[in-house]
Amino acid sequence: MKKFLSNIYSATLLLSIVVFAACSKDDRDINMNLSEVTAFYAPNDNIYVKLEPATAASVGFEWEQAKAEDGSLVMYEIAFDEEGGDFSEPIYKISSDGNGIQNRLTLSHKDLNRIANFAGIPALESGKLVWTVMASKGTNVKKAALTRTIEVERPAGFAELPTEVYITGEGTEAGTDVASAIKMKMVSPGIFEVYTRLDAGTYNFINRRDANATSYQVEGSFIKEGGPVATPATAPAVYRIEMDFNNAAVKLTEITKVGYWFSPNNILAADLTYEGNGVYRAVNVPIEFKQEGWGRDERYKFRMTLKEADGTEVTEDWGSSNRDNSRPDANTPAAWYNVFRYEPNQWDYAFKFPEAADMKNVDLVLSFNPEEAYRHEVIIK
Repeated sequence: MKKFLSNIYSATLLLSIVVFAACSKDDRDINMNLSEVTAFYAPNDNIYVKLEPATAASVGFEWEQAKAEDGSLVMYEIAFDEEGGDFSEPIYKISSDGNGIQNRLTLSHKDLNRIANFAGIPALESGKLVWTVMASKGTNVKKAALTRTIEVERPAGFAELPTEVYITGEGTEAGTDVASAIKMKMVSPGIFEVYTRLDAGTYNFINRRDANATSYQVEGSFIKEGGPVATPATAPAVYRIEMDFNNAAVKLTEITKVGYWFSPNNILAADLTYEGNGVYRAVNVPIEFKQEGWGRDERYKFRMTLKEADGTEVTEDWGSSNRDNSRPDANTPAAWYNVFRYEPNQWDYAFKFPEAADMKNVDLVLSFNPEEAYRHEVIIK
């Protein structure tokens, strides 16, 4: 029995050695030989591209296929380097279309703007990049002997758009504690706004609540990286701050008045006072619907008065998403109370008070809290 088991063990060991040797031989026989790419088709050498990263614009790259000696699949990457670079340490590499399979690449202006930034080309300036194609099969990578140059003109704006922006500093509502920095509302990618009070002192903007965050500052009507600078306020004042990182642009507009607009009388019937964190409130406002021949009219909205940087006064309405409305009731969804910006108008996009508000006092709350939808509230006393 022992001899029988010993023979089985010996046979098993011999079979394992044979299989391992065969596998090792197969591994050694894998053919990873391939040719390099020898022709570029697009774009033309020294092409000039004015980048528009906020659009869907793109640049198409195309080249001749490399050949694998065994006829199998070849993968491709495009490598970019600074002008004069030798691609020993490319500033950027990206797989071709089809997850690296196709002999072409569609590269967005947005990504090309990022690559230009990596190459040290400043915003609002032109600079050159060189590119080539690397073909690979397994661990064997062949860089094309060819290179081409692409010259790009960068727009104003940031190649890396922040996904969050906060306002902080001694001249802000939250003070200098970055953990308490006020979050701005992202209106669309790269565009942020906030309604907040500024005072004399300094302020800056950061991309996260962290002492090591990237910091941005306002310089005139432009945004640039940098630390705290003086606010435009010499005394406490509420501002709408609009920042567009796509174009490195900023606009600060002082809000001088917010009022409750009663459409039937075509007047501002009460002022709302700013209380912080983007919230305005009017307390104990008497409500009396206007008697008309067809019934009682209860339409209202809000009107904001602002002062531009050059001193020009402008007004805008904040009203409903609906041009006309019915009176709300207990079944009215919360989103009905959301507010939206419009050109001034007596009637359009007005809300309607609930029936119970007639001949009562109410508190009116208008909230531009950046962490939720802009909305209003009617509190019947």
